[in-house]
Amino acid sequence: MNNNTPLLATQHPFGHEITLAILLEDFQKSKAWEDKYRQLIQLSRKLPALPDELKTTEKEIKGCENRVWLGVELNNNGKYHVYGDSDGRIVKGLLTIILATVENKTAQEIADIDMLAIFDQLGLANQISQSRTDGVNAIIARLKSLTSQS
Repeated sequence: MNNNTPLLATQHPFGHEITLAILLEDFQKSKAWEDKYRQLIQLSRKLPALPDELKTTEKEIKGCENRVWLGVELNNNGKYHVYGDSDGRIVKGLLTIILATVENKTAQEIADIDMLAIFDQLGLANQISQSRTDGVNAIIARLKSLTSQS
């Protein structure tokens, strides 16, 4: 965790303006996979790209189909600001769902989240490929590891 990271470079609307409740409502309106796929792409466009200096080997997650970077910052209130990026649109869309779910939560709250159940509620669990599911699991495992160490 790098406390010298400029906070503005990692700002995103997920967990604040775009919450899990909003995502659940939006995804439940979409019945067809193509509509959910479009929503993932739209979400990926709302997540600002990380500056290259934050796309470090230390932040890169191994085991993902696409390159993924994840970072956390512990705020003064004991809650985490979580940020990330991916070079794949669908993976970046999935990452935004994770960010919306865990943003501004404590380490314990993050540890208690069942992300796969959330993806199931969104209607995505049976639609994403096994390699993307493995990638999501790798992101979640890294996130829980990073937040349990602080």
